Amino acid sequence: MPSRILGNHFPQSPIPAANVSTVPQRSPLRYPGGKTWLIPHIYAWVSMMGLKPRIMLEPFCGGAVVSLTAIMDDLVERCLMTEMDSDVSDFWRATLFHSSELKRLIANFSPNQESFDELKRSSPKSVIERGFRSLVLNRTQRQGILAPGSSHLRSGESGKGLFSRWYPDTIARRVDDIIRVSDRIEFFQTDGVNLLSKWSCVKDAVAFIDPPYTAGGKSAGKRLYRHHEIDHDQLFQILSAGTIEFMMTYDQSPEIVDLIDRYGFSALVVSMDKIHHAFPPELVITREPLLFS
Repeated sequence: MPSRILGNHFPQSPIPAANVSTVPQRSPLRYPGGKTWLIPHIYAWVSMMGLKPRIMLEPFCGGAVVSLTAIMDDLVERCLMTEMDSDVSDFWRATLFHSSELKRLIANFSPNQESFDELKRSSPKSVIERGFRSLVLNRTQRQGILAPGSSHLRSGESGKGLFSRWYPDTIARRVDDIIRVSDRIEFFQTDGVNLLSKWSCVKDAVAFIDPPYTAGGKSAGKRLYRHHEIDHDQLFQILSAGTIEFMMTYDQSPEIVDLIDRYGFSALVVSMDKIHHAFPPELVITREPLLFS
């Protein structure tokens, strides 16, 4: 039975949202809607399974913090990350397959307005150059947003301006950390829903699913992501018909509450503490109740 209580509310998770400053930062990207705060839930979820999963799917990977953490902390044997956004995909391909060239571009980049304007106007041809351009724009635009129409930082972090979040040594170190485990990572640019439909009954696989937030009439997804529209009912239907264990996150909206109820899934509310005061509570959705203590 779903983890439901009266009034279309859900139980509160006993695990608080993590202060992101206390969790190892694995991804070079500052991704809008990133899930670093959810990492303690990922640890608890995987540990409940007993045996280490053979593979973790992250079908809307974005900054891929969950997959990277699962691999680097040896929670799973392998991970399969997919993303539709070509800018994000180019970054991951550059990182996984052309890391030396990517790091050279990072080291040689001059962080000034002229270089930024030139890069933003450019139309690079190679995966390496496109991936690097995505990285720079991600680190210099508001909330890391790469969707069309996004604007760059003005005052920046602590008033330090456009390049206040450009840390070339730190970024290069994170790329190195990824390369050390890259033999256990697969990446494809593809539709995440299609990926789940093919893997929904694969034994020893699990999925972490963080879809674009367009449910319930919300428009944030359109502002944050280039590919922001998915069929939420289809996604729930695929998971219901399959056997794969999953953890899925959504904003709490009437549409999503209805889907959880209709397909018999369970959910917990994760409330943000004062550090995450700008974000509303999120739902963590699973096939079976999460027995966290």
